[in-house]
Amino acid sequence: MELLYVILGALLLILIFGIVNFLRVRKAVTTLSQEDFIAGYRKAQLIDVREPKDYAAGHILGARNIPQTQFRQRFAEIRPDKPVYLYDQNGARSGRSALFLKKKGYDHLFVLEGGFKKWTGKVKSK
Repeated sequence: MELLYVILGALLLILIFGIVNFLRVRKAVTTLSQEDFIAGYRKAQLIDVREPKDYAAGHILGARNIPQTQFRQRFAEIRPDKPVYLYDQNGARSGRSALFLKKKGYDHLFVLEGGFKKWTGKVKSK
């Protein structure tokens, strides 16, 4: 019985952590539909946070690849005075990357809803 309480407590903590993290990301970044993303990304910095092999397999035309695994070392390559449009495969990593940039003082952060997986616009592959 005591083990059951420990398991339920751990599950509750995980659930609370997930909800708090979701709300923090939602407050830091604006999620855009594909149409809104297309309307604004040409005037902004378009960053693909997927790994290089995924980027090479296909990416949005004009995107730069700064993988989330290298984000802490390379975020200075992104100008803080221009809007930043981020995307990944499904939207989870780009939200965490946007939260990191928000902590570093970046203000205009946008994420593609559904990520590259739902993208139907122009794609470039190597």
